Amino acid sequence: MKIGIIGAGNIGGNLTRRLTALGHDVSVANSRGPQTLAELAEETGATPVTVEEAARDAEIVVVTIPVKAVPSLPSGVLDGAADGVTVIDTNNYYPQQRDGRIAEIEDEGVTESRWTERRIGHPVIKAFNGTYAQDILDRPLPAGDPARLALPVAGDDAAAKAKVRALIDDLGFDTVDAGGIDESWRQQPDTPVYGLQAGVDDVTKALAAASPERPATFRA
Repeated sequence: MKIGIIGAGNIGGNLTRRLTALGHDVSVANSRGPQTLAELAEETGATPVTVEEAARDAEIVVVTIPVKAVPSLPSGVLDGAADGVTVIDTNNYYPQQRDGRIAEIEDEGVTESRWTERRIGHPVIKAFNGTYAQDILDRPLPAGDPARLALPVAGDDAAAKAKVRALIDDLGFDTVDAGGIDESWRQQPDTPVYGLQAGVDDVTKALAAASPERPATFRA
């Protein structure tokens, strides 16, 4: 599968490593330019590209950059992607630590992934936002293994969500349907599921136990 990854930090870099190892054709971009990705490209065989080129012919595009950087993505960043492209959003809103105050999220209760959808003009599937980056490398297990970790996945498009869940299964993790994007607050920072390293049953319970009230530590 052709996959574009925008962002080469901990999550983006380790997804590049695993997805190339699984045989996917991965293009990876960051804000500093493809010349800064030579080492990752040599290690993985991924193709370093500009952000404008990352989605070209891609069936899946992963957006894994700070929330505050989303409005700076080039206009038409998904132009040239395959028909029906699925976009994965791994982002979290950290107003105090990184992103500053975003009024729609703070005042209107818009989830960060819905906010991202509005900026890029395309539906997203929220996944990997509470996953430890090192687990992507160290914790994959075969389907059916009782120690297999489960990841919550939220989104409104059933077909796109199924594609993402299948990809995560290939990566060696189970998934739990976390509802639509307007329900994705259940997996945002400081909820019970955020950073939880557990299986399907415990992840399901953690999602159900979440509160929509954003704690003070994660408000501007």
